Amino acid sequence: MLVGHFAVGLGAKPIAPRVSLGTLMLAALVADLLFWAFVLLGVEHVRVSPGITTTNALDLYDIPLSHSLATNILWAVLFATVYFLRHRDTRGAWILAIVVLSHWVLDFVSHRPDMPLSPGLHKYFGLGLYNSRLGILVVEGLFWVVGVVTYVQATRPKNRAGSVGFWGVVSLLTILWIGSLSRNPPSNLRAAGISSLFFFSCVVASAYWMNLVRFLKWRRDTDLLAFRGHA
Repeated sequence: MLVGHFAVGLGAKPIAPRVSLGTLMLAALVADLLFWAFVLLGVEHVRVSPGITTTNALDLYDIPLSHSLATNILWAVLFATVYFLRHRDTRGAWILAIVVLSHWVLDFVSHRPDMPLSPGLHKYFGLGLYNSRLGILVVEGLFWVVGVVTYVQATRPKNRAGSVGFWGVVSLLTILWIGSLSRNPPSNLRAAGISSLFFFSCVVASAYWMNLVRFLKWRRDTDLLAFRGHA
């Protein structure tokens, strides 16, 4: 999934008010960031196999470190622990751990059976939603709409950037997601990995920016004072 993972980050913000939206988005994308980093380093392996699914041509035949359930649990614990040690926010740490783990669950729904339980265990799972263009549009689109609506209902813009800019980013991500479901298979995996890391980094950076230009409605006075104090 793509915007499905983004939706988890957006939807988690109201229940983790002390956690930056950027940190939530980073948690949702940890597995994919590690995946492309590991592929570029030669630690994990993937090949292009046109037609392997209807909407995704990547054969993810060796991704146990980034995408197995066991390592996702490990990444979740490490991510949450680092956050807790820095911020002493128990609730936020638990929510971040859940957000990291949500990646495996959503990929289990969308991927063909290529999701391992742990490194060294050659048994794979996946419901294969990528085999239905309509199915992925409906299911992932619903996740995306719910995530965006949840975030919008819980927050308000601090300025024009928090309104126009936010909807601009949402529109751009929606267009890129729809386009990704019918684009040609990548001809160069190294280029695809570098561009994907850059794209995900931009998404996380934009989420940190959104956190500065929108505030939670029930924390309006506190957030506005803090915002003005740093202006």
